[in-house]
Amino acid sequence: MRVYALDHVQLAMPRGLEDQARSFYRDVLGLTEITKPPGLAKRGGVWFSGGDLHLHLGVEEDFRPARKAHPALLVEDLAELVALCESAGYEVAHDAGDLHGYNHVYVTDPFGNRVELMERVAAP
Repeated sequence: MRVYALDHVQLAMPRGLEDQARSFYRDVLGLTEITKPPGLAKRGGVWFSGGDLHLHLGVEEDFRPARKAHPALLVEDLAELVALCESAGYEVAHDAGDLHGYNHVYVTDPFGNRVELMERVAAP
């Protein structure tokens, strides 16, 4: 027996704000919305995918944003994605610090959750 992969990451969100989640995760980050199974859909929230990534946003009644814990999403063309985030009004932290082999930033989703965007850089 062994653990061999990560199936999905879940972030919390407030009830009733699925359209705000879609605006960020679908319209800005470019992820695809996945239809939730009927038994789970009644709970609210929204699910997304892109490549091998599965990201779920679930409703938390006593919602508090994850300001430190975060998913780190591998992206292509980080500069373009950062420009999209900023032009849509999302806060981007450009001072994420050095991370060998990556350019990266942190962006705050509509609910205050921290999301890391990482782009691999070619080895010298």
